Amino acid sequence: MSDQATKLRLALADRLGSEGWRSAVERVPRELFLGDAVYRTDGPRIDRWVPIRRSQTSEDDWLALAYTDQTWVTQVNGVLAEEAHDVVAGAPSSSSTLPSLVVSMLEAAQISEGDKVLEIGTGTGYSTSLMCARLGEKAVTSIEYDPDVAARAAAAISDAGFAPTLVIGDGLNGYAENAAYDKVISTCSVRVIPLPWLWQARSGGTITTPMWGWMGGVAFAHLTVAEDGTASGRFLKDDLCFMTARAHLAPPRPPIITGIGQARPSRIDPSILSNDTALWVAQLAAPQAQCSWGEGKTILIDVSTGSRADTKPDAGGGWTVHQHGPVKLWDAVEEAILTWQGAGSPHQSGFGLTISDDSQRVWLGEPSGPGWQLPA
Repeated sequence: MSDQATKLRLALADRLGSEGWRSAVERVPRELFLGDAVYRTDGPRIDRWVPIRRSQTSEDDWLALAYTDQTWVTQVNGVLAEEAHDVVAGAPSSSSTLPSLVVSMLEAAQISEGDKVLEIGTGTGYSTSLMCARLGEKAVTSIEYDPDVAARAAAAISDAGFAPTLVIGDGLNGYAENAAYDKVISTCSVRVIPLPWLWQARSGGTITTPMWGWMGGVAFAHLTVAEDGTASGRFLKDDLCFMTARAHLAPPRPPIITGIGQARPSRIDPSILSNDTALWVAQLAAPQAQCSWGEGKTILIDVSTGSRADTKPDAGGGWTVHQHGPVKLWDAVEEAILTWQGAGSPHQSGFGLTISDDSQRVWLGEPSGPGWQLPA
């Protein structure tokens, strides 16, 4: 390893300022996990990506890129950057997350020496290797859904000198063979907590994962497993978010049609949904709905039932909502927002989550407070 790489790695550890993970950051060479190419956006277009190749970059520039505290996209729409010959259109499907976020996630999960960890989403393998460096490779099991991403990560992890248990498969199913785990940590966002994670964590163990829903609302869950097989905990103050598990992505949205169905005045200002926590609350109330905005309107569409709602401002003040279909989406959203406002409009950390084999309930304030079921 070059002196320049070592210098940059030590500087990165200084910037991250994590006592618990400092030695691991100093030890693990991030440049290995970027492979031979990464993507950058093609000018102002956020849906077009151009590969940056290591072979066409000076060694110093490549190392500077690797040790910048920045996320580097490594796969777009299933195409690894090494395999791209020109501009690739689409959305990122794998990336090397910025190191500060990786370390924040590991700290939030309260991972420390002696823990046995199940990681959902190997990705490039950088976070996997950090855990190997601190905990020992035998303590780490990591699952990756995409075979190409998994192969790329396995090579990088091996080059870094580690040999944890690496599994190619659906991380939502966990990995029962190495259970029970002290910590289950997910580097992908989920709509609901997969039950295998609950079953494979030991009593007193924890589940830490970012959560995301079809409206785009996010929260960061940290749950402790109880002796009775349930798990509960409050959402954390950090709004960490990772790419969503592919099985939990929203379905294609149908064409938007507005102004149909029954009309009435709205009891809330629809612009409240521009607030991150309000959007999270609205999503709890209408978890099957997707949300969009345009021409002063807020639009909700529930693909599963065909239900719709849209709001628009009135010339004389206020807003009119139209609702169509079996589910009155705006009724549910209004009620949830008013309940949240009545409690003082707390951040997501003012909510908690309790899960069992047959229920996943988000609650406001305390477990006995107002609550909403996550989708089955």
